[in-house]
Amino acid sequence: MTATQTEPTTGDVVLEAENLTKHFPVRRGLRTLFTRDRPTVHAVDDIQLTLRRGQVTALVGESGSGKSTVARLLAQLYSRTSGDIRLHGESVTVHGGRKFRAYCRQVQMIFQDPFASLNPVHTVRYHLTRSLRIHGRAGNSAAELERNLRDLLGRVQLTPPERYLDKFPHELSGGQRQRVSIARALGADPQALLADEPVSMLDVSIRLGVLNLLRDLKERLDLAILYITHDIASARYFADETLVMYAGRMVEGGDSESVTQRPAHPYTRLLIESAPDPDRLDRVGDARPAPDDAGGGEPPSLIAPPAGCRFNPRCPSALPKCSTDLPPRFELPVVDGSKGHWAACWLYEEGAAR
Repeated sequence: MTATQTEPTTGDVVLEAENLTKHFPVRRGLRTLFTRDRPTVHAVDDIQLTLRRGQVTALVGESGSGKSTVARLLAQLYSRTSGDIRLHGESVTVHGGRKFRAYCRQVQMIFQDPFASLNPVHTVRYHLTRSLRIHGRAGNSAAELERNLRDLLGRVQLTPPERYLDKFPHELSGGQRQRVSIARALGADPQALLADEPVSMLDVSIRLGVLNLLRDLKERLDLAILYITHDIASARYFADETLVMYAGRMVEGGDSESVTQRPAHPYTRLLIESAPDPDRLDRVGDARPAPDDAGGGEPPSLIAPPAGCRFNPRCPSALPKCSTDLPPRFELPVVDGSKGHWAACWLYEEGAAR
């Protein structure tokens, strides 16, 4: 679980998940009190992803699709039901103590709500000092600690540092609080950041500034970043690779340009259609009707997910096979030199009618 001895370079694999699965047991009710089988929530099933140095991987999907659960599994905040998590190629399972602290030095998480993730009775100085001391980066003197604190705030563009160090979270704006949360994560000098919808709680006017900050940190510190979002448009802007999740399973993946401009899976198309687009407005300013193939209905229950492709009850292009057999990943043709674009959809099986 120790870091590699050679100097890492852009593209090196930092964190991997293979066949990652998480099922949550459901509390027994009267109907299941005396039965042998206990129902479970199939929150995440068979997830595969790779985080590389100097790259951003976006995990996109609607609420309840399992994105945050994936992040908490990778952060070792949840124990996995099955599958493997590898840090620098070495399988890792930690449940607390020194091993968990050593893991956190390399993998840090940024939570969605910065006000909830910061203790309201402590100052910015306290939060950052605690992070530096826990991870052994506070220095050997008060002067060195002060320099390190100022450096952290400078990295997240909160300058001059003395204006923010002794403030409480409620005295900061939402964007400033999220930058303090990012600075706290950087206090461990990590190699991977797990950003769970880091801009969804912020005003629209300042979201771009936080995304640009994360991009700058990625380039300057050669970080691997997992960016979780329900906004597929921001994934195109910010991420190198985009993975699409639906009801606990990945349905499409590839470089962000291919996934967002040439979506293959019907669910990905539905996500893109749901995003605001001025080109879909008519001359008088009213929205055009939704396309005929737009998927209706609600996401399925993850206690009893549908057989086959989990999107098949809502899919306008569903084949008979979609309701019985789980589709594998089908590699899609190379377009404009892009490679690695895939979709878990029977429409792309050789000979299938599309």
